[in-house]
Amino acid sequence: MTGPPTPAGLRARLRRLPPRALRHAALFAVLLVAGCAGAALVDLPDVGALRGWLADRGPLGWTALLAGSALATLVPVPRTALSVLAGVLAGFWAGLGLALAGGVLGGLAGFALARWLGREAVTRLAGPRLARADALLARRGTLAVLTGRLVPVVPFTLVSYAGGLSGIRLRDYLLGTAVGVVPGTVLHVAIGATVGSAGDRPTALLSLVPLTLALAVLAGSRAWRRRQVAAETRN
Repeated sequence: MTGPPTPAGLRARLRRLPPRALRHAALFAVLLVAGCAGAALVDLPDVGALRGWLADRGPLGWTALLAGSALATLVPVPRTALSVLAGVLAGFWAGLGLALAGGVLGGLAGFALARWLGREAVTRLAGPRLARADALLARRGTLAVLTGRLVPVVPFTLVSYAGGLSGIRLRDYLLGTAVGVVPGTVLHVAIGATVGSAGDRPTALLSLVPLTLALAVLAGSRAWRRRQVAAETRN
């Protein structure tokens, strides 16, 4: 078994990379830095201003909000905040649809970006070690992505880019993402819907129903994940 490459060996591998792979990797790095800088510098409008803007623009405004939510997952913006905001702006059911669609689209965009721009360079630099990891992900890719999406401390962006850089199949990645984002999204959208309807007592009380269901789903998904991890450990 070979150990990790030395700095000199890594530099030698970098020099052997095809120019296209170097250009793609450099572009990927530039986009990441630019996205992080933009996320840190942009001032978000308050909820009242955003509601007014959405009311003026109708369906086009909601489409733009969906696209913005998906793009925001490409940078280190907490997806929890995006889901809560969707609940505040749209209520539970519409907010849930908005947040889930934004999460899946954003996860797909992050995967595609990393696969297109970074996969070739990572494959050539990592060598056989990545091949072994890819073989494992080919068998258990859905479970790996699902676990990453369910663990609250793992950044959404990190799972998206890691999936694209690895050799996991797109269908396994999408399945793990589509299922894994549901419990947390339901919980956070329900919290946002409850906050957004705080001035309307009957609506606020009704919002507690999906919030309670969300907590139950989240607890059940975490128990299922623990059983899956325990089963994997035994095997």
